[in-house]
Amino acid sequence: MAPLAQGAAQLGGLSIGAIIGLTVAAVFAVAGLAAFGYRTLKRRREEAPGRRLTSAIRRGLAEESRERSLSRSLSLQQQQQQQKVAGRGSRGGSSSSMSPDARDPVQMMSEGSSPADGDPQQRQQRLSQQPGEQQQLGTLTFSVLYDKVKQTLLVTVIRCDDLPSRDPQAPGAADPYVKLQLLPEKRHKVKTRVLRRTCSPVYEETFSFYGVKPGQMRATSLHFVVLSFDRFSRDEIIGEVLFPLGDMDPQDDPFSITREIQPRQFKIRNQNRGELLVSLCYQPAASRLTAVVLKARNLPKMDVTGLAGDPYVKLYLLYNGQRIAKKKTHVKKRTLNPVYNESFVFEVPPNEGLHQLSLELLVLDWDRVTKNEVIGRLELGLAKGDLPDKHWQEVMNCPRKQIAEWHRLLE
Repeated sequence: MAPLAQGAAQLGGLSIGAIIGLTVAAVFAVAGLAAFGYRTLKRRREEAPGRRLTSAIRRGLAEESRERSLSRSLSLQQQQQQQKVAGRGSRGGSSSSMSPDARDPVQMMSEGSSPADGDPQQRQQRLSQQPGEQQQLGTLTFSVLYDKVKQTLLVTVIRCDDLPSRDPQAPGAADPYVKLQLLPEKRHKVKTRVLRRTCSPVYEETFSFYGVKPGQMRATSLHFVVLSFDRFSRDEIIGEVLFPLGDMDPQDDPFSITREIQPRQFKIRNQNRGELLVSLCYQPAASRLTAVVLKARNLPKMDVTGLAGDPYVKLYLLYNGQRIAKKKTHVKKRTLNPVYNESFVFEVPPNEGLHQLSLELLVLDWDRVTKNEVIGRLELGLAKGDLPDKHWQEVMNCPRKQIAEWHRLLE
């Protein structure tokens, strides 16, 4: 009790400010010791042998995975090379009897052909354009039934037979599916599931089209497009089948129909592509170029039934031949003389003027089922033709003034 009494007496002799100062100092000392201990513990854990071993194992596993993937790719390349050599040997070892698609790329380049000739779509287009050759694209079997009471058209995609393979050396290398739409409305669009690695897929899928009146049946056609699915690029179009329902006799039971698959039609070869009315205005102070797509006229018929297409316009601003900006209009449905009246503003590089610039316009036919086809193109700028050059010069010489001209669309 004597020491406690003595300590209390000493504390009683201290002022309140001194007591507060001692308390704060003690708190900071404890916090510093805690922080130092935490950092020491963390450093020891990081330097522990187990952690270093785990990092080494992870690095080793990553290097082993990279080596395995490299060895797999090398073995795959060797197998493909062996298949090519075996294919050439089975054909007699003569390169003159080999098809262009089965030759080695180096040999193709030495003979004047480019590796791009092996692209599926370009190969299909090239073969379809060769006169006197009949492509064998297989057959499509489907059935049709019309319910007059419910005004419903039932179409069953049954099967395809003898479809071409994507790889001539790998029979069955196709992942086909079928898209279907009703023409000329193009409002009903359906598709089957994808069946893997087969050239004779069996679907047995039925699609119901409601609201088809009896008076519409004679003018309606079934448009089938057979495609091969590709996970890494655009799906390849194998061919198409067009079946006018006006040729069908009304029956109470569904009846099956088999049609040969025809090559995709390239519908506007060697014909007039129409004209496009474009207005341009250059504002040097604001460094802006305003392009107004007014309308088009006399566009070619793009539909497989010979009906009007669904045209729209894409615009690209080019600087020294490089595209630096793009715009596009709305789609105009079922017309050969669309009216757009849409304005687009492009930012021009400052202090450059229009000498190094040009404007490219593409008129395309919109299609939900297949790739949109280019109807025609137009490029406005210096040295782009007599009328485009004249139009561009007028825009440069008359700033802040809208100047409109008709231009003929080219391939």
